[in-house]
Amino acid sequence: MNIQKIKTLGELKKSGYKHLSIKDEIRKNLIDKIRSKENPFKGIIGYDDSVIPDTERALLSRHNILFLGLRGQAKTRMARQMIELLDEYIPVVAGTEVNDDPLKPLSKFAKDTIAEYGDDTPIQWLHRTERYGEKLATPDVSVADLIGDIDPIKAANLKLSFADERVIHYGIIPRSNRSIFVINEIPDLQARIQVALFNILEEGDIQIRGFKLRMPLDILFVFTANPEDYTNRGSIVTPLKDRIQSQILTHYPKDIETALAITEQEANLLEEQKKKVNVSDLIKRLIEQIAFEARNNELVDKKSGVSARLTIAAFENAVSSAERRALIHNEKHTQVWLSDLIGVIPSITGKIELVYEGEQEGPYQVAVNLLDKSIRTQFIQYFPNPELSKKKRITGKKSVDEKETDNPYKQITRWFDAGNHVDMLVDMKDDEKIQTLYKVDGLYGLVKKYFHAANDKENALLMEFVLHGLATYSIISKKVIEGKIEFKDLMGSMMNLGAINFDEDDLNENDFK
Repeated sequence: MNIQKIKTLGELKKSGYKHLSIKDEIRKNLIDKIRSKENPFKGIIGYDDSVIPDTERALLSRHNILFLGLRGQAKTRMARQMIELLDEYIPVVAGTEVNDDPLKPLSKFAKDTIAEYGDDTPIQWLHRTERYGEKLATPDVSVADLIGDIDPIKAANLKLSFADERVIHYGIIPRSNRSIFVINEIPDLQARIQVALFNILEEGDIQIRGFKLRMPLDILFVFTANPEDYTNRGSIVTPLKDRIQSQILTHYPKDIETALAITEQEANLLEEQKKKVNVSDLIKRLIEQIAFEARNNELVDKKSGVSARLTIAAFENAVSSAERRALIHNEKHTQVWLSDLIGVIPSITGKIELVYEGEQEGPYQVAVNLLDKSIRTQFIQYFPNPELSKKKRITGKKSVDEKETDNPYKQITRWFDAGNHVDMLVDMKDDEKIQTLYKVDGLYGLVKKYFHAANDKENALLMEFVLHGLATYSIISKKVIEGKIEFKDLMGSMMNLGAINFDEDDLNENDFK
């Protein structure tokens, strides 16, 4: 039977419909999904063994929930996904403001309507997408906004006394009866507003301006909060926190693979970008590593966190950097090079909060350092650790391992030591970049030694990666100057820098002896 064809209370009674509270309804549907091995939180990645089981346990217990975690940890998304655990349609008394169940009315309007029309009371069907309310907590939110207030204009128009329940203008919470209601960043609510929620959470009823009104609301409350709020802006008052039965801790991706899956899912690329620009696994991992480096960097405020939005935006910017370069040179297809990652800097600077030392360094320089650290960390996942060769070049001593095996970077560093250098424009054509990379002795041979199955474009990208990687380990020098990346030998660069800073006035005759 199509339930939407039921139009009156009498027809509803004959259909066998039974009233269920929203928490019982969600529990029933969750049990069905668990039994059928269906994931109730599709698209939520990285929480399979932590947040999702905790949430399922809370819902089975019919608890209100507090998601506690740093920004960008899918707290609100988890709440929004709960809509899928609601029945597709539920009946409500037609014209009600608070989604009255025809079999269990709450408001005076619904009770009076049923008293007047009986089984002929008209009903409507409410879709689950309309059973979700959300409010961002801000300091200006009032009790009237959330719960309601007396409406003097309604009282005047209807010629009603202020003692009449019909003059009440319901707030967003009563209007979310039989729904999921979310308050984001709950610590930002003023303490007196949080106190107004006590009765709703404990007894399930509301009080408006001293009215003798008992209205046992049927709501699943979900709150979100950032631990940073507890110190910087406010806190959840203790009695309110005590009334929220389950507090669930969220977290950032614990490994690169999970982070890659999240970015892959969330990045908003156009089809024409996907066709025009190829993004290698190496580039994707470098971008994800930036967030991991930022979360552990002493210049970044750990209490604020580093959102997954950083890597999503950085990935989109990296693709757009390559696309822009291809458009400039009228190339039909290209790939993201390491030099394109300069374009992700704006995605980093706006999404990290710096401590005092970081502010002194400057957000741009911190972002550049994070990118270099990402390259350095990922480099040894692809090639041998350059630290051994660095030790040998500086001290002239060999470790046991170095005596047994040749330094794999020897030919490359000798080429730079001979006074050669590499200049690559950020917006250089692909063919020109490849030709420039092949000029470096030993670079192609090194890549083929460790990645013999790579194709031509993969070879070129790995060759560029080697140069950037050696620079992060201070084997060679790297400078970015006005859209150009310059690679030179390290000692020569240091000597040139010394020559620039050399003051002739400091010379004396003893310097020539």
